[in-house]
Amino acid sequence: MIDLTTISFGYSRRKLIFQDLNLSLQSGAIYGLLGKNGAGKSSLLRLMGGLLYPTVGTINVAGFEPRRRQPAFLQEVYFIPEEIYLPSVTLQRYIDTMGPFYPRFSESTFRRYLTEFDVPQDQKLTDMSYGQKKKVIISFGLAANTRLVIMDEPTNGLDIPSKSQFRKIVSSVLDPDRLMILSTHQVRDLDNLIDTVIILDESEVLLNHSLADIGDRLLFDTVSSIAQTDRVLYAEPTLRGQAVVMENPTQEDSRVDLERLFNTAMTNRNRIKTLFH
Repeated sequence: MIDLTTISFGYSRRKLIFQDLNLSLQSGAIYGLLGKNGAGKSSLLRLMGGLLYPTVGTINVAGFEPRRRQPAFLQEVYFIPEEIYLPSVTLQRYIDTMGPFYPRFSESTFRRYLTEFDVPQDQKLTDMSYGQKKKVIISFGLAANTRLVIMDEPTNGLDIPSKSQFRKIVSSVLDPDRLMILSTHQVRDLDNLIDTVIILDESEVLLNHSLADIGDRLLFDTVSSIAQTDRVLYAEPTLRGQAVVMENPTQEDSRVDLERLFNTAMTNRNRIKTLFH
């Protein structure tokens, strides 16, 4: 559904964020986009949404070139930025104004999500708390029923119950023709939600694999001591011993820990590249 081919991009000609970047994303999946500060996560999302333009290369999203910003493309994409803005209008006025831009928008579904998020529906949007505004934007974006949903730090401002509800709602709306991309620093917020991980590092895609594939190649475990140092890629102390990530030649079953996966990729990038490329 999304193909980026030999993309180069930077905010200045002297310093490129991406150079010869290639990336392919398939529909029917929820991708988690991870990376350190400055890795280019937000820039990559904006390139896909047509808010930024590559200096070199091509981007294809559902058969459209995002930079052209065609109406048929815009009605298939909903982008939720990290910094949100809502006008000083009632919820109904917002629905009446924004809903027509998305042909498959469902007001009943939108209001149901707001109820599940415990958001009041009888006040102006600007009178809501930041967390409530964030839930309005998320609910509207999912109820728009676009083929592509992009969320940059979607759980910022949400309390613990709301984060749980967020995971529940997002996982319920995926279908084979829909693609969702979530970028976050709060990797634990994506637990039990995403099915594919993208890690950006040093201006390149270090990892782009499903959790199933990652589980086949890496073993996540807790051991009393580290004996098999040749297989251990990453270790951190815990109250129960050493939490480790190891190569998994026998494909033992384990649950992928996103935080440990990210730390492993950052501290042992060459071995990760060898294992997954």
